[in-house]
Amino acid sequence: MPHDDLLSLYPAVATLPPALREPVMHAQMRRLDVPAGTVLFEEHAPCGGFPFVLAGEVRVARGSAQGRSIELYRVTPGELCVVSTTCLFGQRGLTAFGVASAPTRLAVLSPPGFEAWASHEPFRRFVFGAFADRLADLMELAEAVAFQRLHPRLGAALRGHGHVVPATPQGPADELGTVREIVTRLLRRFERAGWLRLGRERIELVDAAALRRMAAGDEAPG
Repeated sequence: MPHDDLLSLYPAVATLPPALREPVMHAQMRRLDVPAGTVLFEEHAPCGGFPFVLAGEVRVARGSAQGRSIELYRVTPGELCVVSTTCLFGQRGLTAFGVASAPTRLAVLSPPGFEAWASHEPFRRFVFGAFADRLADLMELAEAVAFQRLHPRLGAALRGHGHVVPATPQGPADELGTVREIVTRLLRRFERAGWLRLGRERIELVDAAALRRMAAGDEAPG
């Protein structure tokens, strides 16, 4: 079946009554394969549909796709985009932008198709459950931005990408919602402390334990 991957990743779709599911998938759903870096939706634009991620990853952020921004969350296969949910339920413009952070495959449900499926109580419960989970994540992000100093957040972000981070300072700056210059100064302090080595478009972690202690607030760079 052409939608086997969708039904496997999103069981709530599979449990829709066939008389409701099949006509909508046939007439109200389109497939997209996009390369990394593709802007999928823009902040303040009307919502063009409800995306189901089948492969790859979508980065959702506030700000400008071409300038300074703060990452809100990432959508991976089996997950939902709550910005799209808010837009469709609230009939308002999108409150963030979305960019494919890797080669990505999507099944995009049209607004009328989403409205039809949302009339089915189990599917609607699934959507609101995902909304609640993501809202909790966003509350933690707001707390981190408001109350934590930047260097523990940077240490935690670096540790979340493995031993070698293939990035320039702009990458962590975008992820943390700050400017490149501040991240560059902090990275140089971390390097002087012996915690990492900076290379061309790569950051190599040397002392992950020190970064872990700093992220926990137990250590600060010299």
